[in-house]
Amino acid sequence: MISAAVVAAAVGFVPVTAQAAPSAGAASAAPTPTPAPAPAPAAKGPADGTAAAKEAAGKAAAQEIAAKTAAAKARASAAAGPAARAQQSAYFDVSMGTSTSGALSAGLATGVSTDLTYGLVRYDIDWGDGIVNTEFNLVDELVYADHTYAHAGAHTITIKATGPGDETAVTTKKVVVEGSEFTPHAPTRLLDTRDGTGTGTPGGRSVGANGTTRVKIAGSGSIPDGVTAVALNITVTNAATAGHVIAYASGTKRPETSNVNFVKGQTVPNLAIVPVGKDGYVELANRSLGSVDLIADVTGYFSRTAAAGYTSVEPTRLVDTRVGLGASRVAAAGQKTFGVQVAGAVGLPATGVTAVSLNVTVTNPGEAGHLTVFPGGGQAPSTSSVNFTAGQTVANAVIVPVGPDGRISIRNGSWNRTDVIVDVTGYYGADGEAAYLPAKPERLHDTRTYGWPLAALSYHEEIQWGANGLEALVLNTTVTNTKSAGHLTVAPDPNTKDDYLNGTVERPTPPDTSVLNWTKDTTVANLVQADTGNNDIVDFWNRGWEPTDLIIDLFGTYSRK
Repeated sequence: MISAAVVAAAVGFVPVTAQAAPSAGAASAAPTPTPAPAPAPAAKGPADGTAAAKEAAGKAAAQEIAAKTAAAKARASAAAGPAARAQQSAYFDVSMGTSTSGALSAGLATGVSTDLTYGLVRYDIDWGDGIVNTEFNLVDELVYADHTYAHAGAHTITIKATGPGDETAVTTKKVVVEGSEFTPHAPTRLLDTRDGTGTGTPGGRSVGANGTTRVKIAGSGSIPDGVTAVALNITVTNAATAGHVIAYASGTKRPETSNVNFVKGQTVPNLAIVPVGKDGYVELANRSLGSVDLIADVTGYFSRTAAAGYTSVEPTRLVDTRVGLGASRVAAAGQKTFGVQVAGAVGLPATGVTAVSLNVTVTNPGEAGHLTVFPGGGQAPSTSSVNFTAGQTVANAVIVPVGPDGRISIRNGSWNRTDVIVDVTGYYGADGEAAYLPAKPERLHDTRTYGWPLAALSYHEEIQWGANGLEALVLNTTVTNTKSAGHLTVAPDPNTKDDYLNGTVERPTPPDTSVLNWTKDTTVANLVQADTGNNDIVDFWNRGWEPTDLIIDLFGTYSRK
């Protein structure tokens, strides 16, 4: 039966008049067409779907059924003679109201308007994906049902109601589930304020203090209209002062979150999964007192159509050139490219992987430069994935399409050697477990608010109390006020919510992976697609020897099928 949350949202019942099949006491002629009754008021109720929410949905349906019944009786009264009135008095119609819940679920409430006073009605509910459910209820009662689809997109629901005398009525309605799926895009530069790329200006123009620039998403490259979110690698360079960048959907209020943090003169990237405005644009706000240049590279987009779903994996190290894991045991040479096998590696499927979610870390670089991560079998694009300076250890999240050979390529764009570390956090494919739900950017946690930082070698657990079917959280993690060098590790927590409520928590063991690295007195941010495990709890580990402040911003969720 329908979930309580879906019941709360099941509003706007759509009446459809259908001809009743001939039966005892029922005329064979179709009723005279009349205007549809006014729509019933929207059912309202608490989001958790209590009995009050279900009652409200029932009242909305009952109002429509009553209106249709009154209309049918009025037609009968207006008929010329007894035979016509008898013919008009027989009616059997079906109504359907629909709602969406989570990323891939839809719910409905259905009932009939009829002159029958007793008996069972059979409802054959065809969800439009090959699944048909059958429900029964009394003629004067509603039926509630819900369904979870395998993929995002539009689905046509068809309901056939059959009365106790074989009266029939059919109604259909199209629903578009809320979730989005991922389409990889060849790494492409959409914005570079240094030379005017994507800005529509004849030359370069930096973004001024507390200024904003727009990035056209829909219609750029092969990106269609109607996309819901985009994977952008955003790079700040030539910063005149310290500050941060906020990425958000055009036409919406600028949130109080952050995506990229920088200091004067720094070149720093960060991946962002950004909701796209209705006009097809994304806004990038420079929250500093000086000018900056901004670069935005796309590697994929999300839309409410069937494409590639997401499956999270336990954070696992895929490449470490320091020890010869997944590549030669030698630092990546300058101006050279090396390949990495993705399909079939570290538990990933051998086939069907269209893109992979990674955390890429550079360490021990001989001089400044950048890495470019791109699909295997192709030429390196003029984009960047990680920027670094000599001797720096720096990480960046990367979503990259996988080549037809099942591999990705990594090019060292500097003129000197550097070690490269790659951790995998998930993958996209036609059989992916979950669809994406963009969220209004929200700050989940900020240790500065509570007055005490995250202790050394300790962790903060982020519990999603009201979650249902979570696969992963899309987060931006930031550390600041660092006292010494360290790194952040993010992983699902094996304890349950009851363990935390009852005080029976066993200390988890963090994996040997990292999300971001820091040194003393720095502010560093990085996106992470955090696996929520089986218990909807994510741990954030301070893997340093001194306390540090931790900030966690939520940008979206993946919900399972």
